[in-house]
Amino acid sequence: MPVTIVRPQWSRARALAAQLARFAAVGLVGFAVDFTVFNLLRTTVFDPDLVAAGPVYSKIAGAALAILVNWIGNRLWTFGANRRTDAVREGVEFALVSLTGLGIGLTCLWVGNYALGHTSLVADNVSNLVGLGLGTAFRFTLYRIWVFAPGRARRIRRIRRIRRIRREQATERPGGLPRPGHGLVGEG
Repeated sequence: MPVTIVRPQWSRARALAAQLARFAAVGLVGFAVDFTVFNLLRTTVFDPDLVAAGPVYSKIAGAALAILVNWIGNRLWTFGANRRTDAVREGVEFALVSLTGLGIGLTCLWVGNYALGHTSLVADNVSNLVGLGLGTAFRFTLYRIWVFAPGRARRIRRIRRIRRIRREQATERPGGLPRPGHGLVGEG
């Protein structure tokens, strides 16, 4: 029996692979920002010999800058076809997912540092890398199915259009004339 490849599924797989590659490229830039800021701060102003929670503060600062870089890259490139016109709401959702991903990274760093007692720079970086890997998988999944879900922008526009039409219909009298106080000059 010959094997047949269903083109729509093949096409979706290729589209997903391309999107994953763009996400990875944006993520590498974010990773470079996070990793650089983390190490710069961890070895200077937030050195654990100077500040007990220095590695955690370093991680928060690095991740915050990386979140901003990643939102711009993912909004414009990775998920550009699915971005919404309501950038504020999209940004808030992106930040919520990113902060949860940050929590995953911080948990890994905390476990390595405080629960297991591994406090060297190498141990902190291993914990950081594990957290980044787990956080990345979490973020891609939620960006794809929630923040930048395909069709979500269309659904939101459709819902808004329906609500606007209903509001307009609620202000009209039978016969298409506006109700008093809803549109005729001098009425009120």
